[in-house]
Order: sequence, then C-alpha cells, then structure tokens
Amino acid sequence: MDHFAVAERFVAAHYPRADVAIVAGSTARGDRTSTSDIDLLLLGDDLFDVDGQTSEASTRDFDGEIFEVFAYTSKGFDEWATRGIAQHRPVTVHMLVDGIAIRDDDRLGPLRERWRSALDAGPSLSAQESAFRRYVITDVLDDLKDATDPLEQRVEASILFERIAELMLLTEGQWIGAGKWLPRRLRELSVERADRLTIPLIESDYATFATRVSAELERAGGRVQAGFVR
Repeated sequence: MDHFAVAERFVAAHYPRADVAIVAGSTARGDRTSTSDIDLLLLGDDLFDVDGQTSEASTRDFDGEIFEVFAYTSKGFDEWATRGIAQHRPVTVHMLVDGIAIRDDDRLGPLRERWRSALDAGPSLSAQESAFRRYVITDVLDDLKDATDPLEQRVEASILFERIAELMLLTEGQWIGAGKWLPRRLRELSVERADRLTIPLIESDYATFATRVSAELERAGGRVQAGFVR
C-alpha cells in the first residue's frame, strides 16, 4: 500500500484547508509494523471552523488506516512546540523537521530551519531541575534497595529506569522520549551505558541494577536528599 497516497486522500477529505501536511513516525522512516498508524502533522491558519481554536489532536480511521493527527494554526504550533522544548520532549518539532511533506505552501523550509536550530541546540537542564531529578532518583533508589516484594521491586525498578535514563540524556544535552523512545534515545547516547542498565533490569537482577543506577547518579552530580528544598 502507498501510505503517502492514502495520507494525501485523507488530508483532502478531512483537512482540505491545510497549508502544510507532513507524514511522520514509522511511515516516514520506513520501518512500519503490522500495528503502525500514520502520524500526520498539519499546519494552517484556516484549519478549524471554531473561532479561536488553535490546535487539535485526534485519532481517525480512514481507508483502512489509523491516523494520529496533530493539527495546528501557526500560533498553536508555536505554543506546543515551545512547550515541548521546555519539557525536553519536542515531539511535534521532530515531526516537523524529520517528517516527509506531502503538502507545502513554501512556508515549510523557513519553519524547519528555525526549529532545527532549536533541536540542534539540545535541552537546557538547570541546576535546580537537575537537583530535583536527582532527589527523586535518590528516593526511588533507596526504595528499590529496601524492597523485598517481587512486584514492588519490578515497579520501583521500572520507575527508576525511566528517571535515570532521562537524567543521563539531559545531562549530556540530549532530548528525552516517552515509551519505546526512551531506550532508543539512550542507546543513541551510548550502547554500552544503556546495556549496563538494561541487562540487569531485564534479568531482574535488581541489586546490580541499583548499583549501576547509583554509578550513573554520581556521574550526573550525586545523591540529593537532606537539605533539599523544592
């Protein structure tokens, strides 16, 4: 199936006033699976019928495909893109910069140049946020070390992996991700460091996992506990 042709028909049928349409995600990368949907970023100042509406996120079924639609006016995209940058997870910006355009009114080039610069600059981790993240990790790490119930251990270890992986990425000036994108970004940072964390986690070797989290925590600035004000 030509998924780009399906996307073009979808846009024509449901968002004919879109000025820019970009197919992103696995469809754009060429690594779709049997359950992949089509991620679609739409830009246009006349997209919506409701006065004042600047954004929409929706899931649509069209021609046998599931579409995850992210639609914005210029103002709406700037707001959500800026928010994603501030939260260190600029999903819509990656869609804009890395996706494949199926509709463009010539505004895409300047937009991509602007936001590619923001992506290339990387996230900015303040001293206060670093301290807070290390405080949370310190607390969860101690909980994992104390846990004896297998379910509690698994839950604490999962939370701890997410928190330490994010800290590792941000400390190195790399964007974070959610779900499957977090381990992917961690491996992009360092396969060796990722494996040192993930192998004991997958094997439920929580003592070794905790030791390696501790090592990464020290690398990022160390434990934060008594005296921390948040």
